[in-house]
Amino acid sequence: MLSEKSRPIIEATLPLVGSRIGAITADFYSRLFAAHPELLDGLFSRSNQRSGDQQRALAGSIAAFATHLVNNPDTLPEKVLSRIAHKHASLGITEEQYGVVHEHLFAAITADLAEVITPEIAEAWTEVYWLMADALIKLEKDLYASQVNSKLWMPWRVTAKQPAGTDAMTFTLEPADQTPVTDAKPGQYVSVKVQLPDGLRQVRQYSLSSTAGNSRVFTTKLNDGGEVSTALHAGVEPGDILEISNPYGEITLREGDGPVILASAGIGCTPTASILRSLAESGTRRKVLVLHADKAMENWALSDQMTADAVKINAELQLWLENPQHGSKEGFMSLREVDLPAHASLYLCGPLPFMKKIRDEAISAGIPATRIHYEVFGPDVWLAN
Repeated sequence: MLSEKSRPIIEATLPLVGSRIGAITADFYSRLFAAHPELLDGLFSRSNQRSGDQQRALAGSIAAFATHLVNNPDTLPEKVLSRIAHKHASLGITEEQYGVVHEHLFAAITADLAEVITPEIAEAWTEVYWLMADALIKLEKDLYASQVNSKLWMPWRVTAKQPAGTDAMTFTLEPADQTPVTDAKPGQYVSVKVQLPDGLRQVRQYSLSSTAGNSRVFTTKLNDGGEVSTALHAGVEPGDILEISNPYGEITLREGDGPVILASAGIGCTPTASILRSLAESGTRRKVLVLHADKAMENWALSDQMTADAVKINAELQLWLENPQHGSKEGFMSLREVDLPAHASLYLCGPLPFMKKIRDEAISAGIPATRIHYEVFGPDVWLAN
């Protein structure tokens, strides 16, 4: 854990580093890709680099980790680390790459804080970095070891491609070789690697929208200007081979018999649909409340699947539409309009403003934060904050 020698130094310099970490991480990525341009081919998302989301997520996670060490020097922020480790494992991050990151991150820190940094400050922040890196390396090794195969990427053949609501598409894939297949847990995701027209490979994570034995089923929404979703929708057809990772993600259905609330908006219904499907297939006797918000009925990508599964287990289904129809409520979802079951666990996915609002309403309604589980598509700038 954080040493007594480093703690007062980190505590004293955290406000300064925190105020500069955004600029530091931007410089870090510039240095990293200048030295290792190959990392943009099949690992880092250039879209997230352009938007700044990756820089904000990294900056926030470092600041959050350091803040936790100052306030709790004998423990580690397990939730922060677990989420990062699952994302890293889905990308095939290796232990050796942490040394590369350290080299260029500390070059950026030294350059940005040149007027104030001392050997003692550099040593203290190096300790913070390696505490975080070593914890992630251990978690990621455990995640890799939990798979039934030792491969980072496997070939999967597209067997079906079907429209799923407005601007969404469901892809079904089967293994294209004899690699053993890890069973995915409801709510998990896989990384999908595609080659773009300019020859560069890019990776995105997609939640598995159904439990389907040895198959993989994921549903993607066509993002305006999105590189990977455009390549999948326009360029991938049945018979094509895609590189897919093993399943990862810690936002999965917890065991128990308590009530379950599944709240989603837009394409955020994919992980909640997977959890709902698993509940339906098991014939659960748990009380299940399904809440979904969308622009219009035709935009709800998995409406048929989720409606049928809800009926199968007598789950209560409530729908909010900006263009109301079929008995839906009008406008945006609010838990203040819902009779929430006592002792429920909430699973949440959708745009970040939606999730912040629903989480706040859930806590106000008495659902403990420890029973609220959420999935963020892309870099998790919320958790870091």
